[in-house]
Amino acid sequence: MSSAHHDPVHPVVADVTRRLVERSAATRTAYLERMAATRAQGPARAGMACSNLAHGFAACEGSDRLAIRGLRKPGIAIVSAYNDLLSAHQPLRDFPEWIKSAARSAGGVAQFAGGVPAMCDGITQGRAGMELSLFSREVIAMATGVALSHEMFDGALMLGVCDKIVPGLLIGALSFGHLPIVLVPAGPMTSGLPNKEKARVRQLFAEGKATREDLLEAESASYHSAGTCTFYGTANSNQMVVEVMGLHLPGASFVHPGTPMRKALTEEAGRRVVALARDEEYTPIAEVVDEKAVVNGVVSLLATGGSTNHTLHLVAIAAAAGIQLTWDDFADLSAIVPLLANVYPNGSADINHFHAAGGVQFLVGTLLDHGFLHEDVRTVAGDGLHHYRREPVLDGDTLTWREVPTRSLDRDVLRSADDPFAPDGGLRMISGNLGRAVIKVSAVAPQRRVVHAPARVFTTQEGFDVAFRAGELDRDIVVVIRNQGPQANGMPELHGLTPALGVLMDRGHQVALLTDGRMSGASGKVPAAIQLTPEAAAGGPLSRVRDGDVVRLDADAGELDVLVESAELAARPVVDGPPDEASWVGTGRELFAPLRRAVGPADQGATVFGAVTPGHFGVPAGARS
Repeated sequence: MSSAHHDPVHPVVADVTRRLVERSAATRTAYLERMAATRAQGPARAGMACSNLAHGFAACEGSDRLAIRGLRKPGIAIVSAYNDLLSAHQPLRDFPEWIKSAARSAGGVAQFAGGVPAMCDGITQGRAGMELSLFSREVIAMATGVALSHEMFDGALMLGVCDKIVPGLLIGALSFGHLPIVLVPAGPMTSGLPNKEKARVRQLFAEGKATREDLLEAESASYHSAGTCTFYGTANSNQMVVEVMGLHLPGASFVHPGTPMRKALTEEAGRRVVALARDEEYTPIAEVVDEKAVVNGVVSLLATGGSTNHTLHLVAIAAAAGIQLTWDDFADLSAIVPLLANVYPNGSADINHFHAAGGVQFLVGTLLDHGFLHEDVRTVAGDGLHHYRREPVLDGDTLTWREVPTRSLDRDVLRSADDPFAPDGGLRMISGNLGRAVIKVSAVAPQRRVVHAPARVFTTQEGFDVAFRAGELDRDIVVVIRNQGPQANGMPELHGLTPALGVLMDRGHQVALLTDGRMSGASGKVPAAIQLTPEAAAGGPLSRVRDGDVVRLDADAGELDVLVESAELAARPVVDGPPDEASWVGTGRELFAPLRRAVGPADQGATVFGAVTPGHFGVPAGARS
């Protein structure tokens, strides 16, 4: 896997990129012009009134105070999602002091500019708080904007890891795209109870064959320490995608917290952003997140069977940079990008096994060598994606990078592009008379990818659970759970359904899930057509599906239909609408009602910040064509 030679870019990758550039020409140009105009003003604090500037360094001491007052040294913002409730974010506690010291040694000054909220879908799963989860991404983006709005800074570091946090930080950061910005992760926890065993106990509990104490013991043995959960869900997909987009330091994603390497990488991020803020190496995030970087992010997601949530997040992130990414782009790339990773829920290994087998660096190398990634991109490590073929090592206290082995160290977990687990990516787009949906097939056995069965319709997870426990679903079935989209109740994740659906499948039935809600990176062996758009709450055809209607889901052919005449389907009344404003209260949900009213469709990122068409990022949701 020599870094000296790689194949030309695959023609489909080149074509998708070309279309993306052409489609985004007006919006991307407007975005870059806005960022350039902001940069041309120079460090904003240099033009501040004395009173404004004095407020900005009033709490500083010593050399930091002199540096800010003197206006000569780069000022660096630290924006962090730290809290000590969540294992993934608890390690961020110590990062600001490390970063401040490192920035100072590099001739800059770092200040903690603001914190953003970070919630855990694992804690809120199946509960009312889960209905705020997707909207928390927008709150994080806005909180990032608040932190940077003081205009005291020449660069920034974004500290965050999990599901909505990294996309929210990135969307907010791109509104300040004239700044160099580095994302700083915290790393995964060490491996605990194998994921396959955890899934087995969950399924036994769903069948009533394991006690709650058995289940809690298994869960706590799996989620057992500080760090990110080790399965390949949205949190670890975040790390993969943003590293391949050139927003992390090379090799930063999957180093454990509490290790000398994690501290060294965090300190180096502080030094690096100071360098990027200087004229000689000035690299604003607006130029890192371009059309080629977005395509690289999608390719890395597909090549690893990553989280379906990124069919929302990457669309919204791209929009924040004036780039109009569509589900068709995902579909076209998925048809040719090989599946190279086998990490739970797609396999039995966890993210630590992936990292040990060669990790992001091996993946980038083999994808580059076979023409699936763009090498000619800007990154926080320097120009060219080849920087991400190299892994960090400590030589005493000195951080350096070296080439990784030219072969996978575990072919059961990670393979080269000429020896894939499957010839195409783990995510597919499907469509038909019900609309468009996303399905993750990397963990679905080939013989399970076509389901032709009667529907059973629910509007809540609780309704499904009651019917399952009553034995009403013990047959071939397409479980329909509607009014779970962003306009209905905030689009919660529904993977609490997976154990019961797995039980039905293991009894020999054809089983599928169809929903306008989400399933995330935990989508497993049950074929799940998710994020269906238009959603039921917006009057989509799903709102007219009835119990007993035959649904055909064909993940191989990309088809999703209800076998009902179109005129009959259209004439049916809608019998169950989304929750009204009066009932969508409690656990803070009433505070998010304006976001629910403003949110756009899933295939446009389910964002409240507006569509990227026909105008640009920032068009009000109600102004869509």
